[in-house]
Amino acid sequence: MLTLTLRRLLIAIPTLIIISLVIFLLLEAAPGDPLGDVPLTVPPEVKEKMRLALGLDSPWYVRYGLWMKQFFWVEPVHLWDALFGTHFGDGMQRVISFQSRQPVMQIIAERLPQTLTVVGLAYLVGVLIALPIGIISAYRQYSWFDNLGTFISMIGFSVPTFFTGVVLIIVFAVKLQWFPSVYDTTLQVTDWASFKQQMRQMVMPVTVLALYNAAQISRFMRASMLDNLGQDYVRTARAKGLTEKVVVLIHVLRNSLIPVVTVIALGVPTIFGGAIITEQVFKVNGLGQQLILSIHANDMPMVMTLTFIFAILIVLFNLVADLLYGILDPRIRYD
Repeated sequence: MLTLTLRRLLIAIPTLIIISLVIFLLLEAAPGDPLGDVPLTVPPEVKEKMRLALGLDSPWYVRYGLWMKQFFWVEPVHLWDALFGTHFGDGMQRVISFQSRQPVMQIIAERLPQTLTVVGLAYLVGVLIALPIGIISAYRQYSWFDNLGTFISMIGFSVPTFFTGVVLIIVFAVKLQWFPSVYDTTLQVTDWASFKQQMRQMVMPVTVLALYNAAQISRFMRASMLDNLGQDYVRTARAKGLTEKVVVLIHVLRNSLIPVVTVIALGVPTIFGGAIITEQVFKVNGLGQQLILSIHANDMPMVMTLTFIFAILIVLFNLVADLLYGILDPRIRYD
């Protein structure tokens, strides 16, 4: 297992370098100018000085090398300084946002809690709902529960999240006025009243995302359970006198989770990316909304950093899924 982990990590290094280069070249080829929003009243010589200050006069390979150095060396050093109170990063130039002129990682750190609170909780709720629904639906195939679960899952997976979000806003925020329609990112939980307010404003975005995630995962769980319920080892376990509970929840469930683990693990990076559409609908000041704003503003350092972080998370959780295979199924061995 350790050998596999080290080997996959070593393979991941050139993979991520190639991914970063592709992302950089795609952004470089994209139309638009970071200084396109500068007022026309700004003199050309001042605009040229701004371009020089942003480093836009350098060749693309120089700017790519500088970004690599800042991302892999300067930013970790600043993180170390922030955690342990050292000053090793003093004087080092960080990755700076064209739009806000602030360090990119500082903006990400400010928005990450909002994304984790809303989108992360929604994903967790979706998984906890989807797994038992998928198990029961498969065990009681074609029952009323299975038919109802299939119907709800089809709706949750087919209807786009922006439509579901708007419907919830119209019904529960405008008509019934149970929940606020706009997420207040400035709210700080300091007492019971503010905690209840935080829970109220999280209900609708969490519901929208949890329904979408649960619809997808429950279908995978049901299909995997049905595939394993008809296997020979299940009949053998029942013939040995094992109770139905032990057969289903230990033998069948353990093997059925193997393909579902991939779906769940690869869905985790989307938490950090945020549900872009849902964050826009409910005005959640998270990473997804930041990515949209940065794309509109041609903020290349922010877009480059966010997309590369998502790529790192996808590669990392691919490895996590592979390692979980060996834990769930003893037949899988990594020699």
